[in-house]
Amino acid sequence: MHATLPLLAISSFPALRRRSVETLQVNLGYRCNQSCLHCHVNAGPQRKEEMTAETIDALLTFIAASPEVKALDLTGGAPELNRHFRRLVVAARQRGLRVIDRCNLTILEEPGHEDLADFLAEHGVEVVASLPCYLEENVDRQRGKGTFDASIRGLQRLNALGYAAPDSGLILNLVFNPQGPTLPPPQEALAAAYREHLGQGFGIVFNELYTLSNMPIQRFGSMLISKGQFNSYMQLLRGAHRDENVEQVMCRNLLSIDWQGYLYDCDFNQQLGLPLGVPSGALGQPRLHISEVSATALEGRAIRVAEHCYGCTAGQGSSCGGALGDEVAAAPTCNG
Repeated sequence: MHATLPLLAISSFPALRRRSVETLQVNLGYRCNQSCLHCHVNAGPQRKEEMTAETIDALLTFIAASPEVKALDLTGGAPELNRHFRRLVVAARQRGLRVIDRCNLTILEEPGHEDLADFLAEHGVEVVASLPCYLEENVDRQRGKGTFDASIRGLQRLNALGYAAPDSGLILNLVFNPQGPTLPPPQEALAAAYREHLGQGFGIVFNELYTLSNMPIQRFGSMLISKGQFNSYMQLLRGAHRDENVEQVMCRNLLSIDWQGYLYDCDFNQQLGLPLGVPSGALGQPRLHISEVSATALEGRAIRVAEHCYGCTAGQGSSCGGALGDEVAAAPTCNG
């Protein structure tokens, strides 16, 4: 695995400061039933890292003391593989939080998780499902043979439970990542193509499609280095930077928490080992833990930025909630 941080640390990205924490994005562990090429956390079946019950208790204490927090965004790996996933979901919903599950869809068929879809529906969990294309060949190339068919079955099952149905309150959003070192196509136009292909071919409906840029870190960044494409991809991101996207980047209102309970400005900084509150370049310095700070105390802090941040401001912009700005010219297709 090639290290990308040395290529990203020196940056001219604009300075940013945190606003009020509205969303906690929690990485419950790196274990996953898949090993996707674009994965920025290098997750896979052999990973052992997992958030403990004690850390989850600390997280719930933080939530109870932070009325400004409105959403809990659960990610991984496959977050559902954490043995405490369901307890956390129930506790967060009891506190009135919007709970988001970053679901890879194939987990719904894993042994021991056959009732997962029913659990998510019962507790009104919002599902954000990764489906990097509406074409079988592209999905299987990026995520493994058979993934597309399993994903389609997962979406159909969620639809059967009421997800994306009018007035059901059950939200099902999809996520698109480009196949390679390119910017995502226009989100609205691509969503229309997804609706046509998935609706006509499989009877699938969904609420929104989020287009996300691939970040030049971890597995994807290492692949770019191996192929000699890292510098050209960074030039693409920097060249497509739009100042208007800076005001809407997710790190202003989001707090990222790793599987051990340490705090970061975003999930990408987490994977680069750039903790919240530590001066740029001061690697190896103490990290803030969820048990040591309040949400209010974080407001106004400087956000750690580096070259990868251009991935969030290039073109339409990219966040965990999809595009940030107006569409830019590109072909509305996931093929390629």
